[in-house]
Amino acid sequence: MNLRDYQQHAVDAVYDHLRKRDDNPCVVIPTGGGKTPVIATLCRDAVTQWNGRVLVLAHVKELLQQTAEKLGSVCPDVPFGVFSAGLKRKDRNQPVLIAGIQSIYRFACDFEPFDLIIVDEAHLIPLEGDGMYRRFLADAKVVNPHLRVIGCTATPFRLKGGPICTPEGMLNHVCYEVGVRELIVRGFLCPLTSKAGRTKFDVSQVGIHKGEYCNDELEQVMDAEDLVKSACREIVELTADRYACLIFATSVQHGLHIVNTLQAEHGVNCGFITGETPPEQREQILSHFKQGRIKYLCNVNVLTTGFDAPNIDCVVLLRPTLSSGLYYQMVGRGFRLHESKQNCLILDYGGNVLRHGPVDRIRTKTTRKSNREKGEAPAKECPECSTLLPTAYAACPDCGHEFPPPDKASHDATASKVGVLSGQVSTESFNVISVIYSVHSKRHSEARSLRVDYKIGWQRFQSEWICFEHTGFAHQKAVRWWKQRSRLPVPQTAREAWDIAMSGGVASPTAITVRTVSGEKFDTIVGYQLGKIPDGMSAPTESIIEEPGDAYEPESTSDVEFPFGMTESDAIANEPWWQHDIRVGIPFEKTEPDAAACPGCGLTTRHWIRGVGELQSSVECCNGCGALIRVLTPNEAEQVWPLDDDRSWENTVPW
Repeated sequence: MNLRDYQQHAVDAVYDHLRKRDDNPCVVIPTGGGKTPVIATLCRDAVTQWNGRVLVLAHVKELLQQTAEKLGSVCPDVPFGVFSAGLKRKDRNQPVLIAGIQSIYRFACDFEPFDLIIVDEAHLIPLEGDGMYRRFLADAKVVNPHLRVIGCTATPFRLKGGPICTPEGMLNHVCYEVGVRELIVRGFLCPLTSKAGRTKFDVSQVGIHKGEYCNDELEQVMDAEDLVKSACREIVELTADRYACLIFATSVQHGLHIVNTLQAEHGVNCGFITGETPPEQREQILSHFKQGRIKYLCNVNVLTTGFDAPNIDCVVLLRPTLSSGLYYQMVGRGFRLHESKQNCLILDYGGNVLRHGPVDRIRTKTTRKSNREKGEAPAKECPECSTLLPTAYAACPDCGHEFPPPDKASHDATASKVGVLSGQVSTESFNVISVIYSVHSKRHSEARSLRVDYKIGWQRFQSEWICFEHTGFAHQKAVRWWKQRSRLPVPQTAREAWDIAMSGGVASPTAITVRTVSGEKFDTIVGYQLGKIPDGMSAPTESIIEEPGDAYEPESTSDVEFPFGMTESDAIANEPWWQHDIRVGIPFEKTEPDAAACPGCGLTTRHWIRGVGELQSSVECCNGCGALIRVLTPNEAEQVWPLDDDRSWENTVPW
């Protein structure tokens, strides 16, 4: 068997490490990249060239079977045995022994000395404690003080975080590593893709215990009826052209709920495997899945490391996890090449890509700590005005955008659209169902912004902040945004913009285009398809695309339009002359020239006229005391209930 070039480089790197150093090396090759041929080659060379004795350790019987099969093809002349209760074999004296750690960890002293121990899935070796791996390796080194240990893994960090190679650990140095992206580009791994979900879900109240979500609390959140139905509906829709879909569930109850929903509501047969599934039934289900006799297979904490089904063309993550290693292992089930697939679709319902980063550039706690030690200031980018800020900022000082608290974990009820590989850029257009305008205030700042929420699906919104009261790029962007939607002059305040928008003076988009860049936390609206612009303003003939730094900035006040022949000074003196709607009962933070306080309750309110032809029927209610007010003229209003001559006042809105 001929090794691929990177596999041969890995073998050479191990030999170089063993010659030049006295500690233990580790080889990192992505899932599906072919660690087993490297292990088989090391075993063959150790026996045939150096007359050594080798033990290969793994934690599941599937890995033991793979290693045995590959060893038989690479070096058929090298005798090897298997020590595994699951495989019902107890060989002992062969030059190469393949063993399950659960079966052998108590019997290191009962075997002849090993010269070399190779640990597959080496990220499972704990950093400290008395686990099975540490106990066996410590005892084996007593039997042979010159024992060398080689680790092989796809994830050079532990499931609970931190590197597997440390000066004081069982493994000390990564001697060779090849990345996911390189092997995909070279055609050795399957390309990955992802699609957008429609609804969002929040698990911020789920507790964390020992670095992972608490199972009971997470199950309660994930097993909600509407979440399961929404997810199953989308899974069936997005996998219509897929052949083998592997689903990761949070718990047994959650998994059963998924299986039953797929069958009852969509007529889909879905296999189900847990740690309690009888071995014979498990083998039958896996066989049917690999043969394509069942399209969907749901599992709970089983089919991660060691499960080899190259035909998997969709991985569904219905399980949030704080473990970067587990996230990688789940996604890695789709890495392998197969003649029936062109790529593998990743549907992430757990917010895992956002939490850990793209699968080829996973962020770990140690990585973040190292960056801080190197003096790299942690920073983040405001999604609204592109300002770079320290990560400690809770809100952007330029535009007022509030960032989510760092200790809250977000979870999507439907699949995340974030690219599973770093740098992937995706855009998607959505029809706008409705638009919600509101005035956004930031603590400790007088500058406010107009928040615009576009409803683009069931319980799904895409937001943007328009910063009329700010300066610099944020204000330039607001000017351009306004001129594309209204013929009225650009508002000076967020409240003025809100009033005009609520009175129908702003064109609303019928569709928006959203851009997602893998590795970035926030999506960005980059295009709009605007509806009819009010009052005869010419509407754009095509979608408007906004790019950073391309905002409109008026060169002078002559660029600003003032209707009715007003000059700039006239407009300022008569502001806000463009208001067209009566709004009684809207609280104000301070009394302004165009605001009046209710004589009954003292609530400061603003009263806009609804329209010149509708003044006689304009009756509104005060939010503070419930008084009814009728607008008599553009400058006068009276209270109509309860009757009290002392509770009438003039509306001070200029017209």
